[in-house]
Amino acid sequence: MKIAIICGSHRKDSESLKVSSYLANLVNEEKNESYILNLGIAGIPLWEESIWSGNEEWKKIWNPYSTEISSSDAIIIVSPEYGGMAAPALKNFFLLCSKQELAHKPGLIVTVSAARGGAYPVSELRASSYKNTQICYIPEHIIVRNAKQVLNANPENPLEEDIYLRKRIPYALKLLYSYAEALGQVRNSGIPDYKAFGNGM
Repeated sequence: MKIAIICGSHRKDSESLKVSSYLANLVNEEKNESYILNLGIAGIPLWEESIWSGNEEWKKIWNPYSTEISSSDAIIIVSPEYGGMAAPALKNFFLLCSKQELAHKPGLIVTVSAARGGAYPVSELRASSYKNTQICYIPEHIIVRNAKQVLNANPENPLEEDIYLRKRIPYALKLLYSYAEALGQVRNSGIPDYKAFGNGM
């Protein structure tokens, strides 16, 4: 099973990337394959409509990422909270996913906050990112608060929140794997008709 992790921070060396790497390590420990798309270094430009007409420059930029995501069985969206919102790079990412890269695949939302926030991007992503991508967010999500103090390597005196996250995250991943198996049947059923109903209502 292959799990794509989309790190939505705009920063090259971010707490979101730390969390994404932690998740990837757990995925790999379960003998699954992980792929991290770090939007902080990918250099993906803002969406514009020429991507729909087969623009060669867009093919060069986007197709390698599209291929990796398309071959994944499940998606983890890691979003920092910027001003109470999901990261703009993530919104751009969803606009670019126009080839059913995410369709009928389970998505786990993981948000990251330097303080006690992190809830707003969960609500925003569930409300606005699924329509045309057809990603299927699972009911479980993870909020990483006080990000600098948790999920670090070899903590001497871990916070209670760190201990809790290290238990809750594997639980969320097990659910994600189970949903991936179930939704694989949907994708392979022949029922999804992307030509007639490629976009949501």
